[in-house]
Amino acid sequence: MEAVAGLGGSVLPGALIVLMLVSLLAVALHRSAPRETPTAPQDEPRANGHARPEEPRKAKPAARARREKPHQHSFTHRLLVAALKGHSSPVTCLDFSSNGKYLASCSEDRTVRLWSTRDLAGWEHRCLRANMGLDHAELVRLSPDSRAFIVWLANAETIRVYKMTKKDDGSFTFTATSGDFPKKHKAPVINIGIAETGKFIMTASSDTTILIWSPKGEVLASINTNQMNNAYATVSPCGRFVASCGFTPDVKVWEVCFSKKGDFREVTRAFELKGHTAGVQSFSFSNDSRRMATVSKDGTWKFWDTDVEYKKQQDPHLLLTGQCAVLEPCRIALSPDGRTVAVASGTDIVVYNTRRGEEEERFLGVHSHCITDLAFDTTGRYVVSCGDRAICGLHNTAGHRAVVEEMEAMLKKTGNKATQERLEQQISSARKALPAVYGKKH
Repeated sequence: MEAVAGLGGSVLPGALIVLMLVSLLAVALHRSAPRETPTAPQDEPRANGHARPEEPRKAKPAARARREKPHQHSFTHRLLVAALKGHSSPVTCLDFSSNGKYLASCSEDRTVRLWSTRDLAGWEHRCLRANMGLDHAELVRLSPDSRAFIVWLANAETIRVYKMTKKDDGSFTFTATSGDFPKKHKAPVINIGIAETGKFIMTASSDTTILIWSPKGEVLASINTNQMNNAYATVSPCGRFVASCGFTPDVKVWEVCFSKKGDFREVTRAFELKGHTAGVQSFSFSNDSRRMATVSKDGTWKFWDTDVEYKKQQDPHLLLTGQCAVLEPCRIALSPDGRTVAVASGTDIVVYNTRRGEEEERFLGVHSHCITDLAFDTTGRYVVSCGDRAICGLHNTAGHRAVVEEMEAMLKKTGNKATQERLEQQISSARKALPAVYGKKH
């Protein structure tokens, strides 16, 4: 028993030593083993006490691509006077002031810009900007005194008048007058105009309605054109007439009559232009309203003598018929002196003389979109168009050649020596000017 007790006393310390060595070895092995990376706690909400299945990780969003500016159409031609660039959206309408100093343009960019025609042939083209607020103008017309302009607003569907005030430094401020014109049209308005006399304003819609307004916004008269629909309407440069064309193959002209005291009296039928075989798309007056030009879906343009006594039942005389390509929309412009006609069809412009109806110049791809407006300046030196963000001005060389041709014809007929010398001098200077126009670099 003592031997067993002695053996037990000696075995117990040895067992403790072995146990400690095993523990130290286990700790060493645990530290040397590779550790698993702990996963981040899941933030997904639980439904019915169960975690949602793990979704695949979303890829990093790609870097935002830069917004490219819309491509600016570039038109080049040796007769290009200028490309007026300032609008950031398509230009919808143009209008020259009566004194020829300004060109007004409106655009979908919610601005109306006033350009100086004196800078048209220069390298720098200055303009003044009038903001339309949250709306944009589809049509613009300058007042006869160039101290105000009216616009047709796209969203408000009404006319608004802006007064132009000149500052001491030569700049202008534009202030909208209180109260827009009341809404009277039941169809989209296609054109507006101000009489040169300042006595009335015209608005025409795409149904068969033309309204004559006082400058204060009162409706003086309503005209039913009876043309199925109106394609175009305008006020004559002399301020006496309003005219319209549409589905029918004619142009109807009315006189807006006032008393000697300036009070409105009536609107009376003046005359009609009949001769086309299909609907007339556009027409234009000369500066004195004694000549008119029309263009029709029948593929022709016509030149008319409208210097008639219509009160004595005299009808206008057809002077000339020319052939042309007609793509809708189609616009025609007659030069102020009636010597040349410009027809815009699609994105192209063709210029004709009115003596023989011959094509003089052809400009292809003037704008990236269909031409929306076409006009000659008050001098007849330039023809101006819009259809995209730029306004293009072109030399009217056809008009220049027509002047030379007329002076040569006068020279053959005259027997007065002083007149002959004057004409010869004018012809010589005109002939020298034409090559300079063709040789101008842009």
